[in-house]
Amino acid sequence: MSGQGSRLLLIGAPGAGKGTQAALLSKTLGVPHISTGDMFRAAKAMGSPMGVMARKYMERGALVPDKVTIGIVEERLQQPDASDGWILDGFPRTPGQARALDELLARLGQSLDAVVKLTVPRDELIRRLTGRRVCPQCGANYHLDSAPPAHAGICNRCGHQLEQREDDSEQTVMHRLDVYHESTRPLIAFYEKKGVLHRVDGTLPVGKVNTAIVAALRAPAAAPVKAS
Repeated sequence: MSGQGSRLLLIGAPGAGKGTQAALLSKTLGVPHISTGDMFRAAKAMGSPMGVMARKYMERGALVPDKVTIGIVEERLQQPDASDGWILDGFPRTPGQARALDELLARLGQSLDAVVKLTVPRDELIRRLTGRRVCPQCGANYHLDSAPPAHAGICNRCGHQLEQREDDSEQTVMHRLDVYHESTRPLIAFYEKKGVLHRVDGTLPVGKVNTAIVAALRAPAAAPVKAS
């Protein structure tokens, strides 16, 4: 499949696997993976005004305000490597953001080709998120179940003690999921009405999820829902 003109949106709750699948699709389609989560964390690390604003919300497990998110996305979509296509991961999350994205794409002379929703049960999302560990020294990532370190609590690369990010604690994870589902439920209806939504089972093995997404992109989405 050619990446020329492929402009895709992956949606799903935190822990659904959007980042993993976007990275695989980026190689398959030859277009950049644009993760707003990664961009927010980079902005936080740089200490920019936008990063400071985003950090206040992210540390509470709340959604970052639209004015910050849209600004980051607009700058990224105008970079040269995104001229022939892209894969968005983590944005939009609300109908308001979706409408803002539509307006942005119209200004850029682009269009959204497909939306893929990864579906994963809540209990599985909690297991995935609370099991994540990170090395504060070298940035290596682990998971207690699916990708544990060779020695419990110790980084394979540098031997530093692993940590659980604050936003991966069970209390924060549950709050993040509540906020996500409450805010994005209308988004699903928004894209269903546009007739561009595909659903893929995110509990399948990584390779099978990727295959299912590619198959969904080649198949027509459901017809747009007519207003009654």
